[in-house]
Amino acid sequence: MLVQACVNGARDIAEHPWLSADATVVAADAARAVAAGAAEVHVHPKDAAGRDSLAPDDVARWLRAVREACPDVPVGVTTGAWAEPDVARRLAAIEAWEELPDFASVNWHEAGADDVAAALLRRGVGVEAGLWDAAGFEVWRRSPVRGKCLRVLIELPDEAAETVRDHAEGMIAHVELEEPGVPILLHGEEGSTWPAFDVAVQGGWDSRIGLEDTLLLPDGSTAPGNAALVRAAVGRMRGV
Repeated sequence: MLVQACVNGARDIAEHPWLSADATVVAADAARAVAAGAAEVHVHPKDAAGRDSLAPDDVARWLRAVREACPDVPVGVTTGAWAEPDVARRLAAIEAWEELPDFASVNWHEAGADDVAAALLRRGVGVEAGLWDAAGFEVWRRSPVRGKCLRVLIELPDEAAETVRDHAEGMIAHVELEEPGVPILLHGEEGSTWPAFDVAVQGGWDSRIGLEDTLLLPDGSTAPGNAALVRAAVGRMRGV
């Protein structure tokens, strides 16, 4: 089972000491998460003000920082529409990237997902297909690049723990019907984070953990950093 560290996300940098606008600070915390057991890093490059950015200079600075801190570890980025709502400008930014990530997540509920994914694939960047609702699933199901995705990223919203398993297994069943054998990474956010991780462990699916998805350890206490979240996740994998 692969565990990916999602180290910052689109959170406000004021929410946690390790959610910094400084790429080297986040990269150092990513390195601790890798040492704790994460096999990949998913990072949101930021501009100087700490906002998510797809600008080539920002993407390059963050990728270089994480790769220097985490050598030989695959690093992915976001292509979320909140970073650049205009599809044409989003595509232009991706085409201008000089430092390329190993993979990038594409949210199929967002406008332009097929074009964004195609642009990434043309550049040799793996695509994580982000699916979190029926509408996004339908767009992905009809997508001409559906079968070229590195994996499907099933994202569960902040929801009651007792609904997580049925929601996850229902989405996974639909995905596997369309693309048998496609790698699946299942994760939640906020209240669904740890229940979704446990479902992933029990089902043998990949997952992720990090300050993007939750600031809390399983006992409800605030995590001191990404490494603590990864250690807790690895402990749950081992039944500790």
